[in-house]
Amino acid sequence: MKFEELAFFLEKLEKTSSRIEITKILADLFSYSNLSEIDKVCYLSLGLLRPKYESLVFNLAEKMVIESLALGFDKNRDEIISLFKNRGDLGDVAFLLSSTKKTRGDLPVDEVYKLLFELAKDEGEGSQERKIKKLADILVSLEPISAKFVVRIVLGKLRLGFSDKTILDALSWLEAKDKSLKPALEKAYGVLPDVGLLALQVKKFGVKKVVEDISPRVGVPVLPMLAQRLNDPKEMIKKMGKVAVEPKIDGLRIQIHLLKGKGGFVKAFTRNLNEVSWMFPELLKIGNFLDSKAVILDSEAVGIDEERKKLADFQTTMTRRRKHEIESHTSSVPIRFFVFDILLNGKENLMNKPFFERKEVLKKVAGDSKIIKVVDYKETEDPVEISRLFEQNIAAGFEGIMVKKMDSLYVPGRTGWRWVKMKQSEKKEGKLADTVDGVIMGYYVGKGKRTKFGIGGFLVGIVDKEKIKSLTKLGTGLTDDEFRLLKEKLLGLEVNEKPKEYEEVDKTLNPDFWVRPSLVVEIAADEVTKSPIHSSGYALRFPRLVRIREDKDAFSATNVSEIRSLFSLQESSS
Repeated sequence: MKFEELAFFLEKLEKTSSRIEITKILADLFSYSNLSEIDKVCYLSLGLLRPKYESLVFNLAEKMVIESLALGFDKNRDEIISLFKNRGDLGDVAFLLSSTKKTRGDLPVDEVYKLLFELAKDEGEGSQERKIKKLADILVSLEPISAKFVVRIVLGKLRLGFSDKTILDALSWLEAKDKSLKPALEKAYGVLPDVGLLALQVKKFGVKKVVEDISPRVGVPVLPMLAQRLNDPKEMIKKMGKVAVEPKIDGLRIQIHLLKGKGGFVKAFTRNLNEVSWMFPELLKIGNFLDSKAVILDSEAVGIDEERKKLADFQTTMTRRRKHEIESHTSSVPIRFFVFDILLNGKENLMNKPFFERKEVLKKVAGDSKIIKVVDYKETEDPVEISRLFEQNIAAGFEGIMVKKMDSLYVPGRTGWRWVKMKQSEKKEGKLADTVDGVIMGYYVGKGKRTKFGIGGFLVGIVDKEKIKSLTKLGTGLTDDEFRLLKEKLLGLEVNEKPKEYEEVDKTLNPDFWVRPSLVVEIAADEVTKSPIHSSGYALRFPRLVRIREDKDAFSATNVSEIRSLFSLQESSS
């Protein structure tokens, strides 16, 4: 397939808002793609080169692309800047320039992908100049429509309004001409969250065989299993039967992957699949405390306050996110990994084993040390005992408890009543039974003293499948420094138009500046109310910011179903 042919599909997707039509277009694209290119087509349609967990980025700023356009099309830099100001999109500028100059035809998708991959991997001294030259060479080798989309891809501005989940829909449509295979594909994706690889395997072997053969792999993060919200022990026992009660630890959710021997490695992934191994130099020694040649562990990484001999709070643990200060933080805030589950041991897939069996394997594989501690549990069928353990863990300084069905399998995502969390949020943060993780959709220019920050409040939404729906406006709970920090973070996310991922927003709520769905904030509130204005159908009363959740991505935020459950819980207890 020539890249121009892919670009025509991308243009068609760009002009389509209907979810089902987007799915059909993608299915047609995958049908048209051959085995050697379908994985690359998947990545490129998402504006990527590799699955998100590999964090391969182009590191090309707008000014570098301007230099590439000037170099490739023999124009003055100021001419490019003038066109950019007029058009507002460097992709459109590339289309215009390419249209006025005879190009050398077009390149195959495989070739463009290879060149872009080499560009992205180029680093070190002189890499900026080399990248500018490489991109210029690519652009003059393409047809105008291809140049437009390549520029948008390298700038991270493709944004066609769909994500991995729509790719799964399309793969189902490719084989079954409907979405009936989506549940099976979601199961496979939970274990192997790489849509390119899944697309290749589905095209080659079919969905049934792919799902049958799926197993976790060391080095590829598994989507984490998540807990439901429930604060009534009687209801827990009714829904789950015999349960295990563990302390709920306020740390950074980390999935640890270890492979020993030749070519071995250790990697750490957050709950939104970012690799953060650099944050934890302690992990280099973790193999000394694990009796396994290959293992995947689920854990909470928690800073240790050596002076007070207690666990540090979440924000202290998160200071590890500053790369240039890792060495000092390693000594001042040592990390311990509280390991509570095991997904793979050697070649054995443990995800389909019951919780209590996984725990027994975990105890044999991992031993307590300064780096690791295996989280223990208490088994019970008594609601009174759950309440006692909750109070005991709160008194010990934990957030609350995790209650887990004893025979539950490890199922990625938040489904069924396998795990539930019980927190003391009402006393600590607000009257609502739990905090809410929301996505900042846009922000409002401040009034009064907030004008100096350039932000006075922001619009927050929650997830509904592949859409984000408005829930609340928020402008309280922030210090002056937090307002400044938030403005700084949002500046890099600003877009000219409302992103396609956002459900229609009531005109009275339209922010002054829209931002890409990226930044997640934790919010406390007094209650959930029904709302005729917010597209989620709900609103928060007296919302206030608790913290920015840098460990979560937009689509791992609270969803509409969870808000509905919080509303029902609130109504039943009033």
